Order: sequence, then structure tokens, then C-alpha cells
Amino acid sequence: MSLTVHHDREHDCLTLQLGERFDFSVHRDFHDACLGADARARSYIVDLSEVASMDSSALGMLLLLREHAGADHADIRIVNAGSALRSTLKVAGFDKLFVLH
Repeated sequence: MSLTVHHDREHDCLTLQLGERFDFSVHRDFHDACLGADARARSYIVDLSEVASMDSSALGMLLLLREHAGADHADIRIVNAGSALRSTLKVAGFDKLFVLH
């Protein structure tokens, strides 16, 4: 699996560590980890430190996560994105929807 999930119960924060590819191949795992009925957390961290490529389905998954987490009230941080991924996120306007670190 190219997705590792850690739930910090003390802070109610779900961390999603993605593998080399953030694309449709992780859709089911991503959905189960953070969009399932029992997967709601107060905050989310999406760690892209290992991601080399990302496609439009990855952007869609991030939007689904945002909606699931409360839309404008969601606390979602995208961390460790390389310069190419950060550029993609900014071009798509995701820097206005998510906190990018």
C-alpha cells in the first residue's frame, strides 16, 4: 500500500503519508482511511514528502477530504510538497483551500 495512516487520538489528528505516486491507484485506500464513516478527525495532515507525481484524481481526493472535513471550516495541512507539487497545487488554486507547509 502506498498510503500510511496514523491517528493521533490525543490531538484527534489524522496523518496521511503518501508513497511515491498520489494518483487513482490509492483512491480506495485514501477513501477508506479518511472518508469512511469512522474516519472523521478534528484535523488532517497530508504528507507529500515521498510523492514524486500527482494527477488530477489526487486533486479530487483532496477536495473530497476537504468537503468531508467541513469545507471552509476544515483543518487540513498539506506538508512537505516538493517544488513541482507545490506549483501544481498553487496553479490549481489549492493554496487558497488548504494550508501548504
